[in-house]
Amino acid sequence: MHSELIEIHTGAEETVVDLTHRIERFLSEAGAVDGLLNVFVPHATAGIAVIETGAGSDADLLARLRELLPADDRWYHRHGSAGHGRDHVLPAFVPPSTTVPVLDGRLALGTWQSICLVDTNVDNPTRSVQFTLLPG
Repeated sequence: MHSELIEIHTGAEETVVDLTHRIERFLSEAGAVDGLLNVFVPHATAGIAVIETGAGSDADLLARLRELLPADDRWYHRHGSAGHGRDHVLPAFVPPSTTVPVLDGRLALGTWQSICLVDTNVDNPTRSVQFTLLPG
């Protein structure tokens, strides 16, 4: 088993960060052949999504999350910035982990798929992400 914990600076705005190239580097350095890769974000207010990026899907995801989980005072959880309670609901919609097959040392993703960190919490500008490779 190989594992690596990285830090991602997400800043003070909602964001979708494509992790695919960092994961590919991790797989290469780990000498991956076949197995399963788990990507996990150990935070109560962020998630991991497999989504197309660069063609507007990432912006669409954030826009729909804003509609579904508005940053206002409706939330019982009320510390931090206005509407922060919605950030604690986010992982119910965008889970904190995903697992992807690794075949011949490469992620078995579809043509337009990327593995991304989704972070709507503007109060926490730095995130940890754990990559774990389970050999096949």
